[in-house]
Amino acid sequence: MPELKRAEIETYLKNIEGPSARILNLQMLGKSGEEQLKGYGYGTPVMIDYIVGGKVQRAVLHTVKAGPFGHEDMSDRAQSLLWEHSSFNRLPRHVRSLDIGAIRRDGSAVSLRDADEFFLLTEYAEGRAYAEDLRRMKDNPMLTESDAARADALCDYLVEIHSVRGGEPGLYVRRIRELVGHSECIMGLIDSYPSQPDRLLHHIERQCVDWRWRLKSRVHRLRQVHGDFHPWNILFDAGADFHLLDRSRGEWGDPADDVSCLTMNYLFFSLQRSGRLDGNFESLFLRFWERYLKRTGDEEMLEVVAPFFAFRGLVMAHPVWYPRLAKDVRRKLFNFIVAVLNKDRFDPSQVNSYCDEAYQERAA
Repeated sequence: MPELKRAEIETYLKNIEGPSARILNLQMLGKSGEEQLKGYGYGTPVMIDYIVGGKVQRAVLHTVKAGPFGHEDMSDRAQSLLWEHSSFNRLPRHVRSLDIGAIRRDGSAVSLRDADEFFLLTEYAEGRAYAEDLRRMKDNPMLTESDAARADALCDYLVEIHSVRGGEPGLYVRRIRELVGHSECIMGLIDSYPSQPDRLLHHIERQCVDWRWRLKSRVHRLRQVHGDFHPWNILFDAGADFHLLDRSRGEWGDPADDVSCLTMNYLFFSLQRSGRLDGNFESLFLRFWERYLKRTGDEEMLEVVAPFFAFRGLVMAHPVWYPRLAKDVRRKLFNFIVAVLNKDRFDPSQVNSYCDEAYQERAA
């Protein structure tokens, strides 16, 4: 973390209070005397005595220390502070928030108090979404050399990024918890279903909670991931060169997240075409799984992938996201979700039997 320097804090105060602002004293609360404010002090409030226009004032500068409980990433810590700034002043008798700011890499501070919404500016990437390939393949069940080459390139990319191990076991526990409980993931999706019978969704949710307890101790699986590796986030140039968009839900997670996200789309498009996994989509599905497992040796993925498939299946079966999806396709997606959650080990060769496996008896 950058150092919190007296001169930089004074410059910041001049920017928000006026050019006459001058620091009289800095003190880390809970400590005696003025100390050098290095990165290790993050998370410890700093009391600032300063003078503006002849009037002595006092304020407290708060930072959030990196750590567990949802504070691992800079964006987590920013979210916490942004919420505090927006809410402190709405509660009677609460200390007021005077400003919200950020500390640059060079240690200088910048005010964000006039910010209303945030934005992200990225470079532009040429290319066509991989989803367009899948739409074309839905109309023609033949597998082309180009289709196989692109699937292989995506597989090999995941093999590469998943080879990078994460160093903080607690992040794995968090990612599995968020898979089940986050508003963007399983429970949030279930709560947003407008018409699906509650008993089925309740059954799926209970299964996923059980899976969380089965997976949370497998912290050795923490790897670098994309987090939302679906065909609309993949842009292909000519041949098998591609760019990626919209990485989501953190840098680290279980590799099963990325593999299930992509391969579930082969099933999804094939179900829309023929009500089963077949033709080019079946070839790509089995080819991808075989190639990935052979190159990584990660047979354990077959034991953990079920709740990740459930997450993606709940998105695809959702009547808000896909309102015109055929009723039979939606039913088979739910069959697949419940079937894989019921299995101790996923078998890529049994996808069609999973889709045909009735769930009603177990949903009571």
